[in-house]
Amino acid sequence: MMQLRQKWEVTSPKDLFNIGLFILMILLYAPIVLRWYDGWLNKNISTEHEYFSYGLIGLPYAAYLIWKNRHQWATLRTRCHPLGPLLIGLALYLYAAGSPQPVFLSFPIMLIGISLWFKGIPGLRLNWFPLFLIFLATPNPIPYLLAPYTLGLQKFIATVAGLILTHLGINVQVDGIYLLVNERLVEVAPYCAGLKMLFTSLYVALILLHWTGRLGNRSITALILMGAAGISITANILRNTLLTWFHGTGQDANFEILHSGWGGDLYSALMLLVIVGLLKHIEWWQLNWQTNQIDDDEGEYESIEN
Repeated sequence: MMQLRQKWEVTSPKDLFNIGLFILMILLYAPIVLRWYDGWLNKNISTEHEYFSYGLIGLPYAAYLIWKNRHQWATLRTRCHPLGPLLIGLALYLYAAGSPQPVFLSFPIMLIGISLWFKGIPGLRLNWFPLFLIFLATPNPIPYLLAPYTLGLQKFIATVAGLILTHLGINVQVDGIYLLVNERLVEVAPYCAGLKMLFTSLYVALILLHWTGRLGNRSITALILMGAAGISITANILRNTLLTWFHGTGQDANFEILHSGWGGDLYSALMLLVIVGLLKHIEWWQLNWQTNQIDDDEGEYESIEN
């Protein structure tokens, strides 16, 4: 007990401030993160904020990476970058604003500010990827701002869905973003344009690339991100085709399951599995290509010797 008391007595004011800052951050942001999780799981959050439901896996993964880097973090020399206190002050100012968007945005700003406060640029460089994941998972108004500009994508989805249904022998009429089947109208609304699936696909692709150590490989990263975008758009076209077919043929229960029930979650999970399969296929292709290159080089070397 004497040793513990002595340890506490020699604690510097800076250490006390750091501990207080850590406790303050938990008190400020733990309720917010719990609110996000409740909204994402129970779908009782706004439509725009539901776009960031990939945070269900992204935030724990980011926390895992920060915890994994703790030993490297401890070896870094303590240094305070001037931007650290400024960003912490900005985060507190945004939090005090009270409205949701500034409060949410203050969360990643606070984390970046704390990184700069404790370890400067090296600390920020160490945890840049988990902080980036947290920033991307923070609900913001970007989906709301993009919604008015998705008209072209909506028309494209409606046209392709109409063609698929026509080839399946279903009488369908397409008018812009509307499909008419058996006198029942289906609209490819802005929030049905697949932005949520696209954001989720790209986010999960980034996590997979980091998990497999491929994030630093530019060619594989580009292939996976483009492939994830293509898979997402294709999956959304098929989903809208099924929704139109269910609604037009009176299968209202199936429509609700796929549109806003567990069917939509299952459909998204299957789409993400396809992205995992794409990554595995690219890795297999790259391994075979490298093996063939080695065999060709060895064959060329042997021919030169002969």
